[in-house]
Amino acid sequence: MAAAYVNQISTAVPSLDCHDMFIEYAPELMEQRSKMLLFQRMAERAQIDHRWSSVEDPVKFYGNNPSDIATETRMIEYEDKAPKLAQRAVEGLDLGDEAAEITHLVLVTCTGFYSPGIDYDLIKNCGLSPNIDRTQIGFMGCFAGITGLKTANNIVRANPQAKVLLVSVELCSVHLQKPKSLESMLSFLIFGDGCAAAIVSADETGIELDSFKQVMVPDTRDLITWRIGDIGFDMVLSGKVPGQLGKALNPDNLKLILAGRTPADIDLWAIHPGGRSILDSVESALELDEDALDASRHVLQNYGNMSSATVLFVLAEMMRRAAEGGPTGMGSAMAFGPGLTAETMLFRL
Repeated sequence: MAAAYVNQISTAVPSLDCHDMFIEYAPELMEQRSKMLLFQRMAERAQIDHRWSSVEDPVKFYGNNPSDIATETRMIEYEDKAPKLAQRAVEGLDLGDEAAEITHLVLVTCTGFYSPGIDYDLIKNCGLSPNIDRTQIGFMGCFAGITGLKTANNIVRANPQAKVLLVSVELCSVHLQKPKSLESMLSFLIFGDGCAAAIVSADETGIELDSFKQVMVPDTRDLITWRIGDIGFDMVLSGKVPGQLGKALNPDNLKLILAGRTPADIDLWAIHPGGRSILDSVESALELDEDALDASRHVLQNYGNMSSATVLFVLAEMMRRAAEGGPTGMGSAMAFGPGLTAETMLFRL
């Protein structure tokens, strides 16, 4: 059976850097000064310098109370901006006439929906065949980028002639709400918008996809949730998540995830940067060197958490560094989301 490879990855973000704007805006949403001071301290420790938003005029869009914005209004914004961002990422692959040779399109998104959707718009605007095989992976959360890679991997292994375009696009910023708690405000501190597009085929260049394993952490169902409400999609991200992930990366689960290997056998770690505390917890649990998660920390610092697209940004950063003489070898990718679920992948760069 043929192996599948991620031949290239292109990334795109909106033009508005919203991180400092949000830190200035957030205290207006808080009623208690003590919470405001704690938020400011946490913002300083977040290890995020930039996040990008598709909402071009946040003050006008959100007004004095972002919880006044109906889900319908947010989805209109998503339908306007998400396909344009996805198109930019696909155009970054520079496919030219080869776009018509793409046999499968896998679209991943959990921050918005409409139909005909982004897949339809990409076919229309990017030179893809109208006979392309389409799959959409929706509403799975931050780990869905690896789910998309797993889907592309299965397609190529079943049909070595296939050429899969994987697109993961997220507009987290359209779901800002007035916080119900400090914990919810801190979750808004880390999320941003972004899109990654990748080509997956049997051509032996780039990242070879090895194996995939999913781990569900017992008794953690409510630690990360994602529900559609009247005023947008309502995210719950518990402060207990990092500790539970650390416990989940125990010897038995690691034996499954790493296919019998030990962390010492892994050269590259593509860990979803769900936040600084997530990366710190994984680094501690796996007893990694302080620079082992450098690619993940780079993405966190410059983009924040872009939900499903984020782990693809990490892999793209690893490919960029390898092209410049950086590290290669055996790698492990992990992304975490609702459940609490860890979707994992072994790869070779």
